[in-house]
Amino acid sequence: MDKQDIKILLVDDEPDILEIVGYNLSAEGYQIITAENGLQAVKKAKKEHPHLIILDVMMPEMDGIEACEQIRKIPSLKDTMITFLTARGEDYSQVAGFDAGADDYITKPIKPKVLVSKVKALLRRYKQEEKEGMLKIGNLVIDRDEYKINLNGEEIILPRKEFELLSLLTSKPGKVFKRDEILDKVWGNEVIVGGRTIDVHIRKLREKIGDDSFRTVKGVGYKFVD
Repeated sequence: MDKQDIKILLVDDEPDILEIVGYNLSAEGYQIITAENGLQAVKKAKKEHPHLIILDVMMPEMDGIEACEQIRKIPSLKDTMITFLTARGEDYSQVAGFDAGADDYITKPIKPKVLVSKVKALLRRYKQEEKEGMLKIGNLVIDRDEYKINLNGEEIILPRKEFELLSLLTSKPGKVFKRDEILDKVWGNEVIVGGRTIDVHIRKLREKIGDDSFRTVKGVGYKFVD
């Protein structure tokens, strides 16, 4: 998809932020749509179907957290990425953002070039080859049918749960998967396990795939970094 086909909905009650951020993203070739509060954000998201929504948290009418929750309930927007861009950097605020369904959380102030870089990372979809259960992300190839992976040309066979955890995290690189979601999708109702089980499996994957490929979001969960 070309940049000019990508829509970004920018939501903030500060005109200066809308102007500065909007200008920098427009200069990159993206289509920019703006809203000044959460209510406007939900309405414009329904109408425009943006690929990415950048939300402030503290806004009149409806705050960013509630707007995010409302947008996540709209089936046609299930694939839309949402990131918060806010001066509130407290852990509890970030957790609330991820709990509402956000894919990322960016703290102000941030240099325009850094913001553009983060937006590109959010929009960058891994080059995927889905043929007979094959998924390719960079130098990593995942064979979902045979429970094998190939990293830099070397075949690695993972235990089933490690493979399923890796498969889940790589299904959406950059997305933070919450611990409850990981437990549900990887372990389900098979056995009662604790959060420590996830940590152990992540540690093993880091040893085999590379420490830099996994990020811990404190108090929330984990994500795979392409």
